[in-house]
Amino acid sequence: MLKFGFALKKGHPLKILCLGAHSDDIEIGCGGTILRFLEEYKESSVSWIIFAANAERRAEAESSASLFLGKAARQDILIKDFRESYFPYSGDIIKDFFEVLRQKIGPDIIFTHYRHDLHQDHRLVSELTWNTFRDHHILEYEIMKYDGDIGTPNCFVQLDQHTCRKKISHILKSFKSQSGHHWFSEDAFLSLLRLRGIECNAPEKYAEAFYCRKIAI
Repeated sequence: MLKFGFALKKGHPLKILCLGAHSDDIEIGCGGTILRFLEEYKESSVSWIIFAANAERRAEAESSASLFLGKAARQDILIKDFRESYFPYSGDIIKDFFEVLRQKIGPDIIFTHYRHDLHQDHRLVSELTWNTFRDHHILEYEIMKYDGDIGTPNCFVQLDQHTCRKKISHILKSFKSQSGHHWFSEDAFLSLLRLRGIECNAPEKYAEAFYCRKIAI
């Protein structure tokens, strides 16, 4: 397996854009990677954008973001109120928002949803990410769910157990409204991290996985 790194050396700040349709998507999909990057790339800035949240979920999202972004030199947290589960039918106003976003942010790396995610809100966010940011490094994260759309990712960020436990602890602590769901559990989150660690031969057993559509060497 070939290993690639950023052109930027460790210690050099990154400009990171995280996009999530719903309040816990970013944390579940790439929370461990964000924690690792903020440790390794000092003084990095993060734009953290959630597209749909009611009052309860907004409070949870703000609490979670503050935990995950504790080591960011600068954090921009924006929580929108687009109608959940109806994104494809509100595509014009969400597209307008992306166009405004493009004018304001020039990230080094973008985290967004998997293009073939079976949740319609997730798919639209992914499609508009690619449509808007044409010359950026984009990694699509995965969200496990009842639909069974976990695929075969081609990019892995290897993690140690401490980072994985920290990620899961932050999620369970922040999103109390989700605790009744059968998929919202420590063992479920850890099992996917362990599986992806096996697939990339991670030296410390764990990894988050992404879909990387384009890469220039």
